[in-house]
Amino acid sequence: MSEALTFEHFDQAWTEKVLGKRGKKGIDAYLGIVATEFSAGRLVAGFDVTDEIVTMIGNIHGGCISALVDHVLGVVMYPVMPPRSWAATTEFKINLLAPVTNGRVEATAQIISMSKRLAVIRIDVENIVAAEEEGGEARRRLVAVAQGTSTIVAPRS
Repeated sequence: MSEALTFEHFDQAWTEKVLGKRGKKGIDAYLGIVATEFSAGRLVAGFDVTDEIVTMIGNIHGGCISALVDHVLGVVMYPVMPPRSWAATTEFKINLLAPVTNGRVEATAQIISMSKRLAVIRIDVENIVAAEEEGGEARRRLVAVAQGTSTIVAPRS
């Protein structure tokens, strides 16, 4: 693995506004996405699987995982971009590796390259199932991998 990136900007106060808080509207609020770890260029966030999002065949829809990927792809950018800039997801590619039926879905987003206008982010998504849900043994498994590009939009003057 290569050296960790260093960033010209890092707004620790921005990360503290997000950590541990659930949004009030939008898909992130609907799914219950909450950030649990945040550092320069790295974000961990996820949601609990609820009956409401489990399909008739017993798994959550891949769109729920895609929504999580899209969310962290942008949010990981905000503390390291110049103030008043915003991140626009340009594209992402996701491989769904395994179904999710219960537990928690957690994404780890890592910025792997960043210029003034563009960033590439890698995201690993895991399903975490507590021991009591899994019949005595906790389970953590990779269920999706993604890579995306975020355009950095400078503030209007």
